[in-house]
Amino acid sequence: MQQVPSYLLIGSGRVARHFQYYFSLLNIPFCRWQRSESVAQLQQKLITSSHVLILITDQEIEKFIDSHLKNVSVLRLHFSGSLISNHAYGAHPLMSFNQNLYTLEEYQSIPFVIDHDAPAFDKLLPGLPNQHVRLEKTLKPKYHALCVMSGNFSCLLWQKLFSSLEHEFNLPPTIAQPYLQQQMKNLLHSPQTALTGPLVRNDMDTIKKNIAALTNDPFQDIYKSFIEAYQKITKTVQI
Repeated sequence: MQQVPSYLLIGSGRVARHFQYYFSLLNIPFCRWQRSESVAQLQQKLITSSHVLILITDQEIEKFIDSHLKNVSVLRLHFSGSLISNHAYGAHPLMSFNQNLYTLEEYQSIPFVIDHDAPAFDKLLPGLPNQHVRLEKTLKPKYHALCVMSGNFSCLLWQKLFSSLEHEFNLPPTIAQPYLQQQMKNLLHSPQTALTGPLVRNDMDTIKKNIAALTNDPFQDIYKSFIEAYQKITKTVQI
């Protein structure tokens, strides 16, 4: 018979709040600790804990372990996508977490990317039904860099479009929503053929006009960097 885990969730940020809610939806008992509480309270909660989820900023994880968990017999786990630690296993939830809490189905759909040398998933995060894959730890920095570029950097581009539509062109930003939704559908359906526009057509006249139109705009450099990257990938576009 599998031993019932006793989770302690460390942190008060966005990810901690989401997983506290997810655990509640799954009826998984847990306790929590944040820095506004005393170290004595932390030590008391550690006595009855089997799994400690360290859900704080990357640069603080190792310091926290060294200060509070070094001699504690618990399974230590962090959710950082880039941190390589010899003192805690990594399990990165491949998802974006905003201010709003999600549904149970949305939480259950989150895949976890776990360290290649981590225990079995049902030992690492017992009670969670999520799918998981393993990744060699030395590959984590590049894996996370790609996640940041695809998710966070694309967000900056869409924010730029929405803001310019509203404040520069006096248009409702919602008119771009069908474009965004179709682009997402195209990527999900066929990522290899989802790219459209002047890059694919090798339309240099349009590309040059685009770059000129972005003069004195910091996004001009971003446009150029994408052209340069595409050129290296395909060897077809020449500026």
